[in-house]
Amino acid sequence: MNLLDAVAVFAAGVAAGGINTVVGSGSLITFPTLVALGYPPVVANISNNIGLVPGGVTGAYGYRHELKGQRGRLTRLATGSFIGAVIGGLLLLGLPPEAFNVIVVALIIIALVLVVVQPRLQKWMLRRREGEHRPHGGPALWVGVLLAGMYGGYFGAAQGIILIALLGIMLDDDLQRLNAGKNVLSAVVNGTAAILFTLMWLLGRAEINWWVVLLIAAGSTCGGMIGASVGRRIPPLALRAVIVVVGIVAIVNLLA
Repeated sequence: MNLLDAVAVFAAGVAAGGINTVVGSGSLITFPTLVALGYPPVVANISNNIGLVPGGVTGAYGYRHELKGQRGRLTRLATGSFIGAVIGGLLLLGLPPEAFNVIVVALIIIALVLVVVQPRLQKWMLRRREGEHRPHGGPALWVGVLLAGMYGGYFGAAQGIILIALLGIMLDDDLQRLNAGKNVLSAVVNGTAAILFTLMWLLGRAEINWWVVLLIAAGSTCGGMIGASVGRRIPPLALRAVIVVVGIVAIVNLLA
């Protein structure tokens, strides 16, 4: 890796860390960058996943005020994220790389539809649940978070869009608080997948470029804090608009 490549990877990590904190599509910057620099897709994906873990942690920390009162709910949902991430990571190592685009595009489209119709769906679900108290969103949300974890363990880009859509529909809470919860669950998924990939690397069943990991980790750590500072000041309607725009851009990039 020469100096220009290193700068490009670091800069992509900064951007990805910020976008992941606010929305959740940062891998759509780092992953294409690594592929363009000549790294094999699966190596790029695994190295990128591990490198983005510190950014996820700093992003979640930046939203610590919005996380108050959510410990019980997020602890319950995090078990789904953990199990899903393990399954998704194993699928990544077992399925052909050619399956990437088909799966990712389909899931992003579903997530964007959920984000757009979220307010109406949330009101409908609240009416149906009138008289019930579901502070954790019920079994349906846990299953949804598990499926999102599978997707995140497999690829990860736009994982945050899927999570924020699920949380927004199934929970009656402020969008910024839900975004904070999304950051925690995304960090659980990325961290779990990173541990799995590292173990597989030690067993000789996965290839990782640790220079890429180091550069993206450094960049995403900075980007995570920047994203938290900016994202917490975005009004709910504007945040939803950002989510939709980034999702559309993600689809265009994947289909290009």
